[in-house]
Amino acid sequence: MNDQNNEVTVQRISELELEHRDLDDVIRRVQDGVYVDQLQLRRLKKRKLQLKDEITKLKSSLIPDITA
Repeated sequence: MNDQNNEVTVQRISELELEHRDLDDVIRRVQDGVYVDQLQLRRLKKRKLQLKDEITKLKSSLIPDITA
């Protein structure tokens, strides 16, 4: 069951990383536009940071605990 949980976690990480990369493109397009919506830009960057935090959390859950 642990292997199945790891597979699900790895799949979720992959999905989140894809969304994170997609947000890079969206943010770049918003910044390159004639009119830059600062509120939208802040929201996109906040979402990107949330994704990064979630990815980090999931990756750390894959690392086995080391007992001293």
